[in-house]
Amino acid sequence: MGKLYVVATPIGNLADITLRALEVLKEVNFIACEDTRRTLILLNHYNIKDKKLISYYEPKESVQVPKILKLLEREDVALVSDAGTPSISDPGYKLIRACIERGIPVEVIPGPSALLTALVGSGLPTDCFTFLGFLPRKGLENFLEDIKIYKDTTLIAFESSNRLIKTLQTMEKVYGENIPLCVARELTKIHEEYIRGILREVLEELQKRPEIKGEVVILWRLQDVKS
Repeated sequence: MGKLYVVATPIGNLADITLRALEVLKEVNFIACEDTRRTLILLNHYNIKDKKLISYYEPKESVQVPKILKLLEREDVALVSDAGTPSISDPGYKLIRACIERGIPVEVIPGPSALLTALVGSGLPTDCFTFLGFLPRKGLENFLEDIKIYKDTTLIAFESSNRLIKTLQTMEKVYGENIPLCVARELTKIHEEYIRGILREVLEELQKRPEIKGEVVILWRLQDVKS
């Protein structure tokens, strides 16, 4: 029986990968990945050749899980995401859970995470935090109302850059302009940026810009918001 290696990969800077992760990627024959093109960039950068890449992304995982499990009956397989640690807001957990249910060993190779990088760099309290994944495209205002109960925790969510302004405007409508907030974007890349302040300050700064690019993490606190 093989083993499933859950391998964290860089979130931007290709140098942010562990020696152990590279060792695993060199040793396995099969790598399950969200986007084979993105994974090939990483493999080529480190001169890792002749790997068989298996597309594994939502909603294709329902078809691919049985195939990967079949491979794991005889050899090791690595699981990677496009960036960061697999299973954080991607379908990686479904494969991991299926392996656990079948008694297939699972080993996590820790490394980069946009979630933790943004939290540490935000300057907001880190002793208690709640990760919300990607914010909903529909019903955002109701969603934000529902999470008003999370007062003593730093809230963290992923958002697309083209929806960022609208999302912050909705947050201001629900929470007011004075909650502490941080927008982290392009983490570990050349244009990495943390925009910190109260919500109104961050929103005004972003509204000055002709466009906003890159991956975005929003972090905020609700301790002063009245239910």
